[in-house]
Amino acid sequence: MLTPKEKDAIIKKYQTHKDDTGSPEVQVAILTREIAEVQKHLQVHRNDNHSRRGLLKMVGNRRRLLRYLKAEDEKRFLKIAEKLKLKV
Repeated sequence: MLTPKEKDAIIKKYQTHKDDTGSPEVQVAILTREIAEVQKHLQVHRNDNHSRRGLLKMVGNRRRLLRYLKAEDEKRFLKIAEKLKLKV
């Protein structure tokens, strides 16, 4: 779970304009950070199936957002994928 400070820092880094908090780029960045934290948790707690299910939902949600972004504007998609070091 991200703290509000961490979330604000991610929003400031990836926002497309001053008041942007919900663009696909911001949402993908936040989900990527949350996915990384849950992955660390699951390395320690291998049998935590509830967290594993949450991880799969987050990955699916991020995949849908990336698919939308690629369909709408491929330049933005490639830019965010490169920034977050995601496989394209």
